Amino acid sequence: MTLHYGALLGTSLLQAEGTLGLIATNSVAQGESREVGLDAMIGQGFTITRAIQSQSWPSASANLEFAAVWGTLGSVGDEAPRIANGEIVHRISTLLEAAGRVEGLPQQLQENKGIAFEGCKLRGTGFIIDPGEASEWQLSDPANKQVLFPYLNGEDLNSRPDSSASRWVIDFTGHDGTSAARFRLPFDRVDEVVSYERKNLGAQLREKFWLYERPRAAMRKAIAGLSEVLVIACTSKSVMPVRVSTGQVFSNALDVFATMNYGDQAVLSSSLHQLWAITYGSTLETRIRYTPSDVFETFPRPVATARLAEIGRALDEERREIMVSRDLGLTNIYNLVNSPDVSGDADIDRLRQVHVEVDEAVMAAFGWTDLNFQHGFHSYRQERRWGLFEVERAPQQ
Repeated sequence: MTLHYGALLGTSLLQAEGTLGLIATNSVAQGESREVGLDAMIGQGFTITRAIQSQSWPSASANLEFAAVWGTLGSVGDEAPRIANGEIVHRISTLLEAAGRVEGLPQQLQENKGIAFEGCKLRGTGFIIDPGEASEWQLSDPANKQVLFPYLNGEDLNSRPDSSASRWVIDFTGHDGTSAARFRLPFDRVDEVVSYERKNLGAQLREKFWLYERPRAAMRKAIAGLSEVLVIACTSKSVMPVRVSTGQVFSNALDVFATMNYGDQAVLSSSLHQLWAITYGSTLETRIRYTPSDVFETFPRPVATARLAEIGRALDEERREIMVSRDLGLTNIYNLVNSPDVSGDADIDRLRQVHVEVDEAVMAAFGWTDLNFQHGFHSYRQERRWGLFEVERAPQQ
């Protein structure tokens, strides 16, 4: 029995005025774990009266983040204080933070379906080859170009200045065994290595060893007519989309957006989308895990505007130039952006200003013209970041 179902069982055993306290990993307030645990507890009439959303376990021998929840099935008056992460609040949500003015959690939106996809899951390191070997195989038989592609993963996306793939991959998607075997060198490699790697797996994976476990047919169909797409590393600190070329295989460490629209890039690069991802995604240590179903498919997008497209293009071009000229990857460039110690750096100051303009364009596209925006350094969920940190209504004239 998982801890989440154990918490549900504990709630069901409480008497009418009973109270309950539990300690769990911080995933208890994230994604599906939250839905089957805390959300269901609230549905049974449980009220959270105190919570710790995420905190390091007080032992050097265990590198993990824990959450703690206290509450009751008894009646709790509106005037009774609740304590969330050390602060007195009116109510505590199942995210284990102060509840907002709107009840409930976001729902998946039909208009966001069929856009964001997880990358391909290979299930076999034998598919992956180095660029030199890929080049030799293509020289040996030009037909091998049909099944050899750059292989982009999250590490490359976040660490390489040009966000390019450092390795190549064999891809027999769409080929049966007879067809795949015609590409002798790639097939021999897969036959030798992947078939061995899969020997203790299920019959389907063993028998069709030349095929990926999850080739992502829907993603391939969605991006078939595009020369570029937007991708976000599934686990990252920056939660920032990058524009990359198609014609390569995207690993399952990436989320792929079937769009090459610069306006979409602006929206997905905004502070609003970043905060949404931090709030409704999950975490791995202190990094954000971006899950399309929980984040993108629930994120309301504004109407497209010319300004969104203009500033999305500006962000892409200026950031790309800075990263290449300074030989910095995405993670390192945003470590500088998010560091209060970095000031007077012309490149970083310009990148921060472009993000201000991105946020202004996104807010305007939503029609939120009666809000004042402030940008600067702020802490949210134990992370120090630069961006939009306070929104308040403009004073009446």
